[in-house]
Amino acid sequence: MKIIGLIGGTSWQSTTDYYKIINETVDARLKNNHSAKLILNSLDFAEIEYCVNRNAFEEIGVIMVKAARSIENAGADCVLLCANTMHMFDKAVAEAVSIPLIHIAEATINMIKQRSITKLGLLGTKITMEMDFYKQKYIESGLDIMIPDDDDRKFVNSVIFSELFKGNINPDSKARLIEIIEKFKDQGVQGVILGCTELPLIIKQDDTSLLVFDTTEIHAQAAVDFALKGQASSLKNTL
Repeated sequence: MKIIGLIGGTSWQSTTDYYKIINETVDARLKNNHSAKLILNSLDFAEIEYCVNRNAFEEIGVIMVKAARSIENAGADCVLLCANTMHMFDKAVAEAVSIPLIHIAEATINMIKQRSITKLGLLGTKITMEMDFYKQKYIESGLDIMIPDDDDRKFVNSVIFSELFKGNINPDSKARLIEIIEKFKDQGVQGVILGCTELPLIIKQDDTSLLVFDTTEIHAQAAVDFALKGQASSLKNTL
């Protein structure tokens, strides 16, 4: 089994889900009380937030590169950035280490392609929704990406940072998020990308008739696919 490297803490709420999903999936595939081999570098998000508030994005990139190198040096075979927004530093991280970066958008695109749909709504932080580094991955793969209007983008961003980052699930906020998702239907959208790893804490597939793409789940599953590739049968046969 290969060793999965996680850069987490952005936020720790969703990093907890990564750990849970990865271990549950390994156990489900291999049985016999298997769990994942992984290395976690959990960052202090307050340091990240301080940089964002000063538009000091280069400093965040330095933090991410340092974290990735520490994970590689500790023996990881791959690295995951456990947040969609942090993928604005995907190239810097990928170039700084010799182990592969498992990209959250690429894993999600692979899942979307399996459902044969092309028009999707995107929810996430304002940075993720408004900047090109994330959306462009989907557009280059032939997908049409829609984002909410300005007021709704501000609301989604506020819920993420003021509520979900603290583990607070507000029913009123959930209702408004569902309304925002339902607006996508008028634009011919066929599915919605939960492009923030905290959003699956509050939005589930049962909340809408649109297909929901949970990037936390998809990314964690992709990590397990990597870790167990070519290993599952031999591991089971030894027990």
